[in-house]
Amino acid sequence: MIIDAHCHIYPDKIADKAAHSTGRFYSLPTTYDGKVSTLLEKGKEAGIDRFVVQSVATTPKQVSSINRFIAAEVAAHPKTLYGLGTLHPDSENLRADVEELVSLGLGGVKLHPDIQQFKLDDYRCLKIYELCEEFNLPVLLHTGDSRYDYSNPNRLIPILDIYDKMVVVGAHFGGWSMWEEASHLLADRKNFYVDCSSAFYALSDDKIREIIARYGVDRVLFGTDYPMWNVDTEVKRFMSLGYGKEDADKI
Repeated sequence: MIIDAHCHIYPDKIADKAAHSTGRFYSLPTTYDGKVSTLLEKGKEAGIDRFVVQSVATTPKQVSSINRFIAAEVAAHPKTLYGLGTLHPDSENLRADVEELVSLGLGGVKLHPDIQQFKLDDYRCLKIYELCEEFNLPVLLHTGDSRYDYSNPNRLIPILDIYDKMVVVGAHFGGWSMWEEASHLLADRKNFYVDCSSAFYALSDDKIREIIARYGVDRVLFGTDYPMWNVDTEVKRFMSLGYGKEDADKI
């Protein structure tokens, strides 16, 4: 079974605009339109069986509507989609947001410091981490961007130490555009996992294998960052790395 652990989806009426806006933010091409139907179609063609889907609230007012959208799509495709919710550090009632997220059946939280404009160790986020630990919700974090300081992997170290029961997945090998630095900083944190999304385009096969070895195959997840990259190409690139079935299945 192939699970894509990092997919962004949007309502059809705004999907194409939202998808290409993200591409412009990173000055990178966007392959698809961000619709759920496209994800399911192209993912199936690439041999992907399940998808972890999420979206990010840029304001507190968006939190509930985004979480309800994700939950509705998961309910429509329960055997294929697994949903993560969103939170915003400026929410007036984070506990209520988390309780709604859990009641909707969402299995974790996605945060994006660079887009939501908070630092990973910002005091505003401590309540989020506290609640995620309390409710046993894993957190998928966008980590790393050499243009900004918000998601610098250095800022994650005290959070992982303080909230050591909270499972954190650092997207993009733990530090987009800072892959090597992040792996040296964070590989020894046992509550920290990574996905490989939006990294293959910039790294050689040898460097990818080196970073995976540093974290260990038990702590690496496969992800395509849909709608950014061609999902078939991402699957084939991973398969070309030469992992045996046991290690590939773990990832």
